[in-house]
Amino acid sequence: MASSSYISLMDLASGDMFNSPQTPERISRVMTVPVDGGITDDGDFDSLSSECCEKTIIVANFLPLQAQKDIKSGQWLFSFDEDSLLLQMKDGFSSDTIVVYVGSLKVDVDPKEQDEVSKTLLEEFNCVPTFLPPDLQKKFYHGFCKQYLWPLFHYMLPMCADYGNRFDRLHWQAYLSANKIFADKIIEVTNPEKDYVWVHDYHLMALPTFLRKHFHRVKLGFFLHSPFPSSEIYRTLPVREEILKALLNADLIGFHTFDYARHFLTCCSRILGLDHESKRGHIGLDYFGRTVYMKILPVGIHMGQLQSSLNHPSSSTKVKEIVAKFNGKRIIIGVDDMDIFKGISLKVLAMEQLLQQHPELQGKVVLIQIVNPARSTGKDVQEAKREIYESTERINDVFGFPGYEPVVLIDRCVPFYEKAAYYACAECCIVNAVRDGMNLVPYKYIVCRQGTSRMDEALQIAPESPRTSMLVVSEFIGCSPSLSGAIRVNPWSIDALADALNMAITMPGVEKQIRHEKHYRYVSSHDVAYWSQSFMQDLERACKEHYNRHCWGFGFGLSFRILSISPSFRKLSIDHILSVHRRTCRRAIFLDYDGTVVPHSSIIKSPGPEVILFMNSICSDPKNTVFIVSGRGKNSLSDWFAQCENLGIAAEHGYFIRWNRRSEWETFPIAIDFGWKRIAEPVMQLYTEATDGSFIESKESALVWHHQDADPDFGSSQAKELLDHLENVLANEPVVVKRGHQIVEVKPQGVTKGLVAKKVLSTMISNGEPPDFVLCVGDDRSDEDMFESISNTAYISSLPVSPEIFACTIGQKPSKARYYLDDTVDLLKLLSGLTGASSSTTSTSNTETEVSFESCD
Repeated sequence: MASSSYISLMDLASGDMFNSPQTPERISRVMTVPVDGGITDDGDFDSLSSECCEKTIIVANFLPLQAQKDIKSGQWLFSFDEDSLLLQMKDGFSSDTIVVYVGSLKVDVDPKEQDEVSKTLLEEFNCVPTFLPPDLQKKFYHGFCKQYLWPLFHYMLPMCADYGNRFDRLHWQAYLSANKIFADKIIEVTNPEKDYVWVHDYHLMALPTFLRKHFHRVKLGFFLHSPFPSSEIYRTLPVREEILKALLNADLIGFHTFDYARHFLTCCSRILGLDHESKRGHIGLDYFGRTVYMKILPVGIHMGQLQSSLNHPSSSTKVKEIVAKFNGKRIIIGVDDMDIFKGISLKVLAMEQLLQQHPELQGKVVLIQIVNPARSTGKDVQEAKREIYESTERINDVFGFPGYEPVVLIDRCVPFYEKAAYYACAECCIVNAVRDGMNLVPYKYIVCRQGTSRMDEALQIAPESPRTSMLVVSEFIGCSPSLSGAIRVNPWSIDALADALNMAITMPGVEKQIRHEKHYRYVSSHDVAYWSQSFMQDLERACKEHYNRHCWGFGFGLSFRILSISPSFRKLSIDHILSVHRRTCRRAIFLDYDGTVVPHSSIIKSPGPEVILFMNSICSDPKNTVFIVSGRGKNSLSDWFAQCENLGIAAEHGYFIRWNRRSEWETFPIAIDFGWKRIAEPVMQLYTEATDGSFIESKESALVWHHQDADPDFGSSQAKELLDHLENVLANEPVVVKRGHQIVEVKPQGVTKGLVAKKVLSTMISNGEPPDFVLCVGDDRSDEDMFESISNTAYISSLPVSPEIFACTIGQKPSKARYYLDDTVDLLKLLSGLTGASSSTTSTSNTETEVSFESCD
């Protein structure tokens, strides 16, 4: 039985687990990374190896090729599949861009022939085939992809064995193995310094991790062509974290609609604890110093190909046949794959109800349903097909008569020229899938209804005559938001579908024309070339900082990720800071509390015995002036650190300050009117009552609304609303409203942690003890004021020598600090080191002469 533990990706992806034959010998490299100043080109493909040309590597499950084997000669015959989106998207690239395709063939090739086929495809088609062993292909594609991921991403949970397969770890391991094989092929043809890699769809969601592990700075985009489910559905996936982390190794992730992107971001927030923000119109998610951008743009169609199909002689001939066969009848067209999610049976039932409710339409309206062959097999597909045929037969028996069938099923592989003819003749097109990633049928229908001169001739209409079209589309498909003139329906409601069909048929011609013109303008301007060009432009922008930052890879398996930081932003070396500590004599140390000394995730907020021990030891060194600077109230902090006699405390962001346990609390020097609390507290109370898990913390100088125990999405949304609400009602009050880590805080103007640092350092200078060592550690926005304040100290003219300054943030993120520590564990290691240094200094100072002290002055 397969182990339930997560296995290293490298182990998972090895062919040994399936005892499958090795993939064929490596193909000759298209271009390799420069080594020792040269480029190695093992093959003879100079056109691909040209150093001056930019390459785009397009990766998908299947290559855009048609393949068949000549029975007589035994030779393989290949040709481009003109209907493939992967081929059509080249129109959006510059003419000097070399496009290389990586993917599988739709036919099985004997292992003995694979090397020769690989060479042929690379030389003649710029295609790199990934030959998956049959057993691996079955588990990967038909097992994990089609029987598990596809239903799940379309909101179908495997509640029982008859409807969808449950998660199978062997299939998951096959998925990873297949993704690893794809990555290996990409690596063979990629120059990471110049080339762009664009990966497509849910079959290859683990691929970004394999590729990023090999090339830390690879320029990598990913586009998901299926829906991305809501977090309630996605969280049922046993490998939910692994897939999210793998996708986040891309630089740009594309979705057809905002809903799909929103679901993905919500999953990142709920499962990985990652927040996103909008940066100048672009949605970005910070992931270990890298910004992973989201792209929201529905794919388009290839206008030229459609118009060529309309001008094809076979299309004109077919149009004349359709007109003659359905003379005088109004045609409603539907074109769908045989799929449980396409809603074909619901469409047929809606047609039945339309004829029942409107008897006058009997004999005048016909639904022509073209059923494309199923892409997967299973009991659910067979049952859906049986239901469609039974419903169609019943409706035709009840409402049909000689010469009239209300529903015409065309269940075969229909060439596109024939589909184009049906589109051109239909008054209305209905696409009522219960869930679909995009669906380009409405776009194709609109273009075909616009027609061409040859099609006009076949239809016997004047070239200048107005064009009309009507669309009934499900609100659950990706193209729905872009078709604002369509009649949107809930596909599960037979009544709504029937009413929509009646509305589409009976709508006045002028309104049909207006809706058609609006749709045609959008479809013709947002074609597949526009889509691919826009994605590549955003990918270039997302990758422009790659070589301006330091990158390190860390983590095992699918947890592998890249740490990307600015060259001037580096991890604080404990050895270095201790070395500086030993040679300095007057030190100022400022430590934030929550998120720095104690992690945010800790349920117990008071400091542990280890922290108290470290603080006492560091404070016992007379050369150290140590302060805890926190937003917490003075009572909590003084109680928690009651054992630390020499520790300074700045509470409520510096509104209260105490130099040691023996001194009195000092307050902010400017008199403050707290009448604003009577305005702010009722507003906070409203949001507290409306947000389960939130509460108000009342301090002497501030009010804080906490939402860490609320639903992550709702709490964050409410915090944004509360921030805006408070800023409006307190606009004329002497306060600032700020949002922090799961809080919204209102506090007096001018009260900042930066003023604490400035006051302490100024006092040291005025006492004739200017600091020569300043350490400040914090984790959130309020600590940025301290970082800025201590950095300015270096330029105070009264200081004889600029001090050694260490401004350090917890975690890798944009900051005014020059250094970072990974987490509170790293800080405790630093405090432990300072404790040892301070202890040795204290013991030495007991035997030092006064002369040695003077040497430090």
